Amino acid sequence: MLILKSDDVRKALPMGQTIAAMKDAYAALSDKRAQVPLRVRLPVTPHHGVSLFMPAFVEDQAGEALAVKIVSVFPENNKLDLPIIHAAVLVLEAHTGRVLAVLEGGALTAIRTGAGCGAATDLLSRPDSRVAAIFGAGVQGRTQLEAICSVRSIQKVWIYDPNKTNVETFIREMAGKGTIPDDLHAAENPQEAINEADIISTATTSNTPVIPTSGLKPGVHINAVGSYTPEMQEIPSEVILRALLTVDSKDAVLGESGDLLQPIEQGLITSDHIHAEIGELVLGRKKGRVDDQQITVFKSVGVAVQDAMAGRLALENAQKMGLGETVDW
Repeated sequence: MLILKSDDVRKALPMGQTIAAMKDAYAALSDKRAQVPLRVRLPVTPHHGVSLFMPAFVEDQAGEALAVKIVSVFPENNKLDLPIIHAAVLVLEAHTGRVLAVLEGGALTAIRTGAGCGAATDLLSRPDSRVAAIFGAGVQGRTQLEAICSVRSIQKVWIYDPNKTNVETFIREMAGKGTIPDDLHAAENPQEAINEADIISTATTSNTPVIPTSGLKPGVHINAVGSYTPEMQEIPSEVILRALLTVDSKDAVLGESGDLLQPIEQGLITSDHIHAEIGELVLGRKKGRVDDQQITVFKSVGVAVQDAMAGRLALENAQKMGLGETVDW
């Protein structure tokens, strides 16, 4: 069995290849070639934590993928000087169930989440997009920016986060890295962040909308990845109402995300407002943007099919590159 630590995972999942893998993952999901139960939430009440279990089996032209991700969120870990989130991905051999690898799940989740929005950005944003805005200066914000810059020739980026120190660190670490431009700016407020933006990504833990209702550029594309519970909402309901709305999984989004559940409760939209799953765009079964003035939104809560396909890609690359540690099982 192969063990891949976080550095190994990052080396084994280059963004361009991972974006392509996410397109395949979304296509398999929408084409009913994947078995992906809704994630199982196991409350650990005495310790104020929760563990999430996300299994998936995928069939595609390149073969099969079988994996389970476990994510634990324990907010009180900061009192113990431990990370709040721990994650691992177990990759299994599809035709036998044999354990092939254990991957550090935090790095894999960040990369595959960014890559998923990179796929949506490639399919939905205007080809001439040049300015991006990132809300949330954390790990997810970093991979969102890397993915956007992998599919569009971004020349300028605005970063907004209430924690100014985090923004300064973000800019110092990310400016000029790979395809990311040197021209990164700290936005003083959300309005400044969106004024010029052709592409916006929100990767926060906010329970209230983080972008303004007005002031969006015509033709802007928005990726929203932060809201994964009914109480959380990053995108204003009015923006969802105006936008061409695409999602990773209809079942998952309607079961979990306040970005959709709250405007539905408000009577502004119904579930029929969802134009398509992103996999339907990959498959060519539905069209995306129809003009340069249209606002498009991609709402993602993350689905296990992404972990399975990213796990398969990481394992293939790790074996080619000689990464990780092999142990008897």
